[in-house]
Amino acid sequence: MRVGSFVLAAQFPGQGQGEALHRAVRTAEVAEEAGLDAVWLAEHHFVPYGTCPSAITLAALLLGRTRRLRVGTAVSVLPTVHPVALGEQAALLHVTSGGRLTLGVGRGGPWVDLEVFGTGLEAYESGFPDSLDLLLRWLREPSVSASGPRFGFREVPVVPQPAQALTEVPGPEVIVACTSPASVRLAAERGLPMLLGMHAGDEEKAEMVALWRRTAREAGRADEEIRDAAHVSAGVCQIADRSADAAESLLKAMPGWLKQGLDAHVTVDGRTRRMRDPLAYTELLCGLHPVGDPRRCADRLAATAERTGISRFALLVEGSGDLAATEENVRRLGAEVLPQLA
Repeated sequence: MRVGSFVLAAQFPGQGQGEALHRAVRTAEVAEEAGLDAVWLAEHHFVPYGTCPSAITLAALLLGRTRRLRVGTAVSVLPTVHPVALGEQAALLHVTSGGRLTLGVGRGGPWVDLEVFGTGLEAYESGFPDSLDLLLRWLREPSVSASGPRFGFREVPVVPQPAQALTEVPGPEVIVACTSPASVRLAAERGLPMLLGMHAGDEEKAEMVALWRRTAREAGRADEEIRDAAHVSAGVCQIADRSADAAESLLKAMPGWLKQGLDAHVTVDGRTRRMRDPLAYTELLCGLHPVGDPRRCADRLAATAERTGISRFALLVEGSGDLAATEENVRRLGAEVLPQLA
């Protein structure tokens, strides 16, 4: 089982943006010290829900700060960037880090980001497959051209070529954030693992994995590729000596952050978006994920793995909003939970 931390660089009420980013960096450093497998970095624009606007940029910093830890974007929002620009950055980090980058990409939302970056609502509503395919070509081929409604350019060489890196794999791992049957099928047809969100329970994730496998098989993917697909389950983790104390620490801190962060989202076209009730959502997360004493947390992770077939986890560890508490949470995850999963 491979367990990593999921870092949003969340700005809790009363905190500054620099404080949130410092906690994000320290969380990654402590994750490596604690023996975790990876750190996963979220990306958001213009909202305190997450103060990291470029997961790939923060990944570069953390790959330089660490030596063993795998660093993943969770996710780079593809509709707001040019796929070749993101591909160049990913290739550079793959080559220079010895293959420790995982490039997670997602569709994002219909937010004002699309207006600010000039990509438009179409990039969100229908352009994701084309962007993903161009990105994959850039990461796998020695030269690339494009001739389509969104991207058109003459053939140019890929520099640096990820396949030329002295690593065990020819290019950075690519995963796709999936929240709907359509995105599951998109990932499966391309043989790409899924990142499944922390709002979903074990039953829903198991159904998405089953759909992915059926679709991948229908698309002609190899049995070995289907069997070995390393999907990732996102969740929340909070550890305390008593389970009630772990839940209480999240129920005190997370609703305020969620309300402040979710309320700040602005749609690009004025459409009404129904946001989750912050307290109810926190309670849901506490029930779905490893929140409690170490034994309970280990059992929860083992149960999810058994029910879903997923053995990689990206766990939000900063739910208390406090730096010292977050560091302790990560250290306990490594020292008291991971050994029970070996």
